[in-house]
Amino acid sequence: MRRPALYSTSARAALPLMARSDAANAVVESAAEADAALRANPARTHGQRWFTSPRALSYWAFGMALAALVTLWLPPSMDPAGRRAVHPPMTQKALDAAVLKTLETNVMPSEAARAYNKIGPSVVRVRGFGKSKDGKTDLARGIGSGVVIIDTGVILTNLHVVQGAESIKVEFADGSVSAAKVTGAQPENDLAVLQAQEVPDDLIAATMRSTGELKPGDRVIAVGFPFGIGPSVSEGIVSGLKRSFRSPQGKQLMTNLIQFDAAANPGNSGGPLVTMDGEVVGIVTAILNPESRTFIGIGFAMPIENAAAAAGPSPF
Repeated sequence: MRRPALYSTSARAALPLMARSDAANAVVESAAEADAALRANPARTHGQRWFTSPRALSYWAFGMALAALVTLWLPPSMDPAGRRAVHPPMTQKALDAAVLKTLETNVMPSEAARAYNKIGPSVVRVRGFGKSKDGKTDLARGIGSGVVIIDTGVILTNLHVVQGAESIKVEFADGSVSAAKVTGAQPENDLAVLQAQEVPDDLIAATMRSTGELKPGDRVIAVGFPFGIGPSVSEGIVSGLKRSFRSPQGKQLMTNLIQFDAAANPGNSGGPLVTMDGEVVGIVTAILNPESRTFIGIGFAMPIENAAAAAGPSPF
């Protein structure tokens, strides 16, 4: 909201110099007429005679003329007393104090929250369906996550999420649902590329980032739908690089994986592993737990270089 001005910015209309001279002449003429009247009526008291004397009238004329000149020539940025509104200069100490007060009174979002806000619109729920034995009912065969990498509805997910499904549906961040089909696959890396048939007008694709500068200890978040709940976000760090993982059935060995410790569970598969900048560095692929399918602190993600290559030429 714009603050009202303290002083009028409109310029005062100045009288011409000739008009000022005429005004002064009129005052002098009035003084002469009053002096003549005084001489014609000597019965007035001494006080009355002084206040109407030429000297007194001259004083009054001078004062009125001075007041008129001050009023006419007063700069519009000054008040009648000639005072200006002066703001003290901003010192570094005062600036630091203002910033500190802002930080104390306003809770800033965490890095993880900012990363999630950036990637959130690109994360989707992926569900695979199959027919019941009588062929009349669609049954959910798998549930996982995915991430939009092209705003035309191209989605990356895990192959095991949709493998064997007779139909696939994806749910976008705005709640809209679309049928999708598999348009590409990388079985050796458990990756699948989906194309949604209908996409929101304002669909946002995720920003992908090379893992070339990724290091153990870097903070990351995993976003997806663990056990179908979500979208959910968990935070952790990169625990290691170039890891290998063999599936529990022992049929497939995947290499060059990112190890991380952000919580991931069944349903997170296919979701993005994201840096604190909100950029995707991997696709969550597996968790290591010899006893069960729940998370114990070791998760694996396929580097985005491999994953994106499943949809076409590598962007890096």
